[in-house]
Amino acid sequence: MELPTPESGAERLLVEMLRQVVMLRAPESVAALAGGRLGDDSSGESIARSLQTVGLLSQILPIAELHDAMDARQRVERERGFDSLTGTFAKVIADWKQLGVPADTVREILRTFRVIPTITAHPTEAKRVTVLEKLRGIYAILVKLDGAQLTPRDRAMLGEELRTELDLLWMTGELKLEKPTVAQEVAWALHFFDTTLFSLVWLLHDSLTLALADAYPGEHFDLPNFVQFGSWVGGDRDGNPNVTNEVTRHALREYRAKCLHRYQRRVAELSRALSISERSANFSPEFRKALASALEASNDGEKLASRNPGELCRQWLSVVQRRLAATVDESHRKRGGEGLTAPAYASADDLIADLKTLEKALIDAECGAIARATVVPVRREVEAFRFSTVRLDLRQGSGSFNAAVEEIRAARGAVDGVSWVRDALARPLQQGEGGVTTPAGEETFGMFALVKEMRGSIDRRAFGSLIISNTQSAADVLNVYLLAKEAGLFHDAAGVESCTLPIVPLFETIEDLRRAPAIMRELFSVPVVKRSVRAQGGVQEVMIGYSDSNKDGGFLTSNWELYQAQKKLARTAQESGVELSFFHGRGGSVSRGGAPTHRAIAAQPPGTIRGRMRTTEQGEVVSFKFGYQNAALYQLELLASSVLEYSLPSDEAVPVPGLEEAMEALSGAAYAAYRGLIQHSGLIEYYTAATPLEELQLLNIGSRPARRGGTRSLSDLRAIPWVFAWTQNRHLVPGWYGVGSALSSFLAVRGERGEAMLRRMFAETPIFRLIIDEVEKTLAQVDLSLVRAYAGLVPNELARAGVLALIEAEYERTMTAVLHLTGEKALAERFPQFRRRMTRRLGMLERAHYQQIELLRRVRGPAEGKAEREDDLAALLLSINCIAAGFGTTG
Repeated sequence: MELPTPESGAERLLVEMLRQVVMLRAPESVAALAGGRLGDDSSGESIARSLQTVGLLSQILPIAELHDAMDARQRVERERGFDSLTGTFAKVIADWKQLGVPADTVREILRTFRVIPTITAHPTEAKRVTVLEKLRGIYAILVKLDGAQLTPRDRAMLGEELRTELDLLWMTGELKLEKPTVAQEVAWALHFFDTTLFSLVWLLHDSLTLALADAYPGEHFDLPNFVQFGSWVGGDRDGNPNVTNEVTRHALREYRAKCLHRYQRRVAELSRALSISERSANFSPEFRKALASALEASNDGEKLASRNPGELCRQWLSVVQRRLAATVDESHRKRGGEGLTAPAYASADDLIADLKTLEKALIDAECGAIARATVVPVRREVEAFRFSTVRLDLRQGSGSFNAAVEEIRAARGAVDGVSWVRDALARPLQQGEGGVTTPAGEETFGMFALVKEMRGSIDRRAFGSLIISNTQSAADVLNVYLLAKEAGLFHDAAGVESCTLPIVPLFETIEDLRRAPAIMRELFSVPVVKRSVRAQGGVQEVMIGYSDSNKDGGFLTSNWELYQAQKKLARTAQESGVELSFFHGRGGSVSRGGAPTHRAIAAQPPGTIRGRMRTTEQGEVVSFKFGYQNAALYQLELLASSVLEYSLPSDEAVPVPGLEEAMEALSGAAYAAYRGLIQHSGLIEYYTAATPLEELQLLNIGSRPARRGGTRSLSDLRAIPWVFAWTQNRHLVPGWYGVGSALSSFLAVRGERGEAMLRRMFAETPIFRLIIDEVEKTLAQVDLSLVRAYAGLVPNELARAGVLALIEAEYERTMTAVLHLTGEKALAERFPQFRRRMTRRLGMLERAHYQQIELLRRVRGPAEGKAEREDDLAALLLSINCIAAGFGTTG
């Protein structure tokens, strides 16, 4: 297939530079840039070089697209103003003002405004950190080339720099030679804080502050610390035996060290900037007194004062620098601070207080603008990241917690486990009672002891929540409360106990989502649960899983059940007098909840956002969203402004009459069709042979095993490799299967009335529109020719023919039904930008797919020689990397 001509100057430049590099390093692979394909008899080494070329092209094209998108936004801002840009605070607040929203209503929304992106280490990021850094360097050069003042010589030098970066990228090994450790995954997560995230918090606050000032002049708004970051990296032990309490302890220390070193640099920058002489500014007696006390508390206060005579701000910051240095030095802290020249900070609150003191001193000295430009950004950083960078969640399956409680129950001779747990939660803790008795139980119980220990030494907000995977009953949650109580994580206020660690149930399967409202109603009836929610801020968080619900029930059913669960959970909480907040466990692919941010938030049930949203950011989505400074700012403001926009109290839109009954019918039909495929007797054999599922595990892209246990069943397989493998072979089954059966059966039963209903739902119902839109885009990426070629890898003819027939028939059924509903002649006509991007990518990847099929035959076939087999396996792993890079969101 011949590839389309590059569309932009940035793309043409990158493709030409890459062509020059390939001509130098592997001239036989230049044809790959035009869509050429090697013969099936080519050596593994030749195929690997060809795949490397396509893989690099797949990685640099998104950089050109990102550059062009950011350039287009800047043009729109210059021509129409910032408040015309969707996904900005300026537009949301300006629209509110135009609607007549009073300032008091805005203040009430801002009071609870919280957005918490949570980074996970789920193994879908195939790129090494070294590769990410080089890609970021390439993007930085493209930005520099936009400079209007560049001379021809400047451009030539930047062009040479760009070619060098691409050459280095070519010669950098893409494959991870060893499976990453959890410590390496922590370093990967921290990479994004260093490169972009630390510096963006203030910019987001500034953007919202300016938007409010423009729309509501003269009004004062107290902005909360509305953007915070969570992480699962180092705390997610659900099915990952590599995450132990010792590993979590190490992760917490790494997170702490990263932000403290950042603060040291930021305070040093402040000190260089604030060279204000006391002769130029009238500092208050209050500040002078505070400075004198701070210098006196330091062992070398006179020396610090004499180093910056008359420069009171620098003297103050010198003390702050000394205290930060003492805080960083853990060994000194453990020895009681011997040899330190200033007392270490006991907590982030003390550093924030020192920064506020300096800020107030500048404001009192009529230097408010200087304070806002210099001190406030640093203070906002410390408020957001504290001494822990992130709030680390702990996650474990309910079975592990239940087993630990069972050990305690047995050791104490209790009979009825359920009533015994409730009784134990209702009475004071009895010291010296029996505890866990096995190594597994000790590890589980030790997690709670770790929370108590590390909160004191790291930060009081070092931990986010404890998340219970596979929550199937209220007992699953109450068992965790009991373990927290046994570990000393309850607070006793005059005999009234409450848990200090937020406990969050995770509902994942279709059945669990349906049970969730009843489970939460039962929990809210338990006094200690309700007291704990009030003590923790009055909001109960509930996590809903997009990945496993999709794997369990298919795309349409999963989306509808998630929607219904949120509505019913919100109603249950309201009836129980509890505020509810949702934690959305989304992935990058459409089938795992990935969708355009603004539209995904708009499609949530009305009244369920309420100024708060937490989402997971996983794998390659993290590098896509947060790998580049201006893109990261755009993504965070898009998320935060969308949450703000859909938090405005309003009368609920009148739903389409009969919507719920229609969606239930569609969901039921889609579920039946999807389960018919999943339960087909030949599916496991087909799926294993027609995808590189087993080979994925050799790619070393995550510390977590692909399966929760040791069995080879679909139920044991994690949702991420399930989606990853279907993407690699271009079936993309989890993103569309069952929708055609649902639509066609609905029309067959209801005729013209049903068609009118579907069209109205498509026009007026955000959740249904989102489902159809994302299904259509997924269908456009399915290639039946490739589907049949991958099916050819299945040795069992009966399994191959049976499953392939189901997939082909459902594809045709879904495509026909979707096009009939949308009125298009071809898939994705409504999404021209997506269609152009997809056409180019899929054209590149066609070559890689056919080479992957040939390599799978070789690797799985009889061995001809060790060297040849190793070359073929290396090329196969490169093909997986290459296709993953092309799709960008593989799992």
